[in-house]
Amino acid sequence: MRAALAPGVRLLRALPRDSRYRGLTLVLTFLCYTSYHLSRKPISIVKSQLHPNCSALGPNPRNNSNSSTWCSWAPFDGDNYKELYGALDNAFLVAYAIGMFISGIFGERLPLRYYLSGGMVLSGLFTALFGLGYFWDIHVLWYFIIVQVCNGLVQTTGWPAVVACVGNWFGKGKRGLIMGIWNSHTSVGNILGSLIAGVWVSSAWGLSFIVPGIIIGAMGIICFFFLVEYPEDVGCSPPLHHMASDEEDAGGVTSTEKDPEAVTSNEGPLSISGQSSADRSDSPKEPAEEPKAISFLGALRIPGVVEFSLCLLFAKLVSYTFLYWLPLYIVNVAHFGAKEAGDLSTLFDVGGILGGIFAGLISDYTGGRATTCCVMLVVAAPMLFLYNHVGQNGIGTSIAMLIVCGALVNGPYALITTAVSADLGTHESLKGNAKALSTVTAIIDGTGSIGAALGPLLAGLISPTGWNNVFYMLIAADVLACLLLARVVVKEVRGWCGCIARKRGFKEF
Repeated sequence: MRAALAPGVRLLRALPRDSRYRGLTLVLTFLCYTSYHLSRKPISIVKSQLHPNCSALGPNPRNNSNSSTWCSWAPFDGDNYKELYGALDNAFLVAYAIGMFISGIFGERLPLRYYLSGGMVLSGLFTALFGLGYFWDIHVLWYFIIVQVCNGLVQTTGWPAVVACVGNWFGKGKRGLIMGIWNSHTSVGNILGSLIAGVWVSSAWGLSFIVPGIIIGAMGIICFFFLVEYPEDVGCSPPLHHMASDEEDAGGVTSTEKDPEAVTSNEGPLSISGQSSADRSDSPKEPAEEPKAISFLGALRIPGVVEFSLCLLFAKLVSYTFLYWLPLYIVNVAHFGAKEAGDLSTLFDVGGILGGIFAGLISDYTGGRATTCCVMLVVAAPMLFLYNHVGQNGIGTSIAMLIVCGALVNGPYALITTAVSADLGTHESLKGNAKALSTVTAIIDGTGSIGAALGPLLAGLISPTGWNNVFYMLIAADVLACLLLARVVVKEVRGWCGCIARKRGFKEF
């Protein structure tokens, strides 16, 4: 007797073919970028183990020395260990920032599947090489610096590629909410990276890098076999931004009426000709003449790119300072162990998940991406001040403050790097040319990565003078990020006050 068809298979068969492929793309790119952040997180967890408080462990069992650094890992056993930590962070982040501007240009001109999967395999290699320094007993700073630089360069393959893939599959209607949920991969990756690294941080910290390296490499292979770059490649309906959005045809049909996502039946989304997507062949369509990729300067001329790029510089400065220094701050201020501090720091990323979803939902509803970012940045500044002064007064207070700060800090960062980047990359001024998506994403995230490099560097230089000064620097960065969006916010508010009819989603500035 043959069993009934599995419920999951019946569900998949009931879904329109377009929806199945969209779901596959969303899940696969989510897992890909989760693995990217998973492989970046171990360095922040391992820092406290490279220079622990050896005096608490007693004398050196090998020579009965009373040195307080006998258990530290050279070359991080000196008094300048915080500066060396900053050098490690910036080796990665400066290389990442420089490489990001180039990466978007390559991403527009190379097959995204090859580009993304190759970058993930190389990222896994360099992440594992850092951990192998433990097993090979390497104590030369330049080895770790070179590995960090190489890893920073190859990790730039990730963000432009995954945003371009998702932007190719999804239109503007609910982009803020969809990408807000999807962007939780950043926080999920940070959380998993912290937990995985924490398993071996006190016993064999090299494995804290090797295991994440294996994971991202394996995901790169999966990406190579399953990623679909464009809906047209499998005969699915392209979203609205693949067609000219500012023209009407001779019969008076608007672009909204032509939008394949807006026309549905019991069979799911229809093609422009009225055929169900289920009736179309699975074989790839012969593409029309492919539009030229946009130039770097051409992308900068898109309205809003410069403002959001500079805003992200300061927003990412704050986010990455927490990413790289929060566990060490908790160890120094709250006096937790390395593993406990790593586990507690994941609550900041939990807040980041909630903040990204909330920011996307509100910006979809109001149509004001810039205003949503600005309000969250304004509220974040006093919350950072409160966390520094009262956040360590109890475990309950610390948990609540970390979640709130994570939501307010990472919400604008998530919105700009996902929905705003995708909106700008398919802006109306491009007349339906989606080839700008990867370049625009790279410009915005590359500029933000400059801030990501500056934040940990400044934290390393300022922290010896006291953690209060680090938080004053972060508050100032939040205020500057808000001010840089002032022109766009004023434009949005004037539009609301004038009762101008606006579509939901991103608007031209």
